[in-house]
Amino acid sequence: MKRCPVCESRIIGRSDKKFCSTKCKSVHQYETRQKTEAFYFEIDRQLKINRKILKTYNYKGYTTVRKSALLNDGFNPGFFTHYWKNSRGDVYFFVYDYGFLDLKKSGKNKYLIVQWQEYMRK
Repeated sequence: MKRCPVCESRIIGRSDKKFCSTKCKSVHQYETRQKTEAFYFEIDRQLKINRKILKTYNYKGYTTVRKSALLNDGFNPGFFTHYWKNSRGDVYFFVYDYGFLDLKKSGKNKYLIVQWQEYMRK
């Protein structure tokens, strides 16, 4: 008599059946994925947090914000999806469609936040 590895119920049906129900099979696959892809989920979560924070502060399309404000909200500048370099050599780091540039204005550390524009594709 075979038992389900998730809920310990008796398995009825085919001899090669591994789970008692589709629910238990789904639970097993979810738990396995959480373990094997933990690093991916951690990075994806931080990217989503970063994008949400940039979007919140950038309600005009082009904004300058104190670096400390973003960092206090959970922003981590080490997580970004791509970068863009302008003609002056400034490197903007993007989290999907929102980018930030590290600035020092009036002796204070700030980020210039921009939204991705089509001309940046080239």
